[in-house]
Amino acid sequence: MAGPLQRVLMRSAASAMARAKASEWHYGAGFDPQKAAAQHEALTTLVLASGAAIEWLTDADDGLADSVFTHDPSLMTDHGAVILAMGKALRRAEPGLHEAAYGRMGVPILGRFEPPGQVEGGDCVWVDSGTLAVGRGVRTNQDGIQQLANLLTPKGIQVYGYDLPLWHGEDACLHLMSVISP
Repeated sequence: MAGPLQRVLMRSAASAMARAKASEWHYGAGFDPQKAAAQHEALTTLVLASGAAIEWLTDADDGLADSVFTHDPSLMTDHGAVILAMGKALRRAEPGLHEAAYGRMGVPILGRFEPPGQVEGGDCVWVDSGTLAVGRGVRTNQDGIQQLANLLTPKGIQVYGYDLPLWHGEDACLHLMSVISP
């Protein structure tokens, strides 16, 4: 997770967040969709300057404001993508966007989740190529961690689940990557 970027899946904030209601998405009172779009465009410029190729998700007006956070709906492994299951109800359609993009890109799908399993990418941190730490909390449950382990253990990857703090409740979710970052 700390190496040079080569290829990145992104979605434009200009379209995805244009109609986002701050209260509905828990963005806070200061949320400004135009400012978010400008900041995301600056991030895009940095990604391109790094030499990484950008693969763009659909620009459809589907109301999926959080879909700009492309780290959450899928997990990339050396063996293909894992299509995750979102714990935030407003984001449940996003894994389908990733699966369609991977099909278009020729990226193999290693597996998908079955209810009631939930894992979001923000709760996953690669320690090394054979070790994945997963935070158990508001958006990722034990059933999801077990399904992830069932997919990755045969590939020689150890999956370790850890309890996360709740902080201010479900609306103020702390992911594992909120408390640790490569």
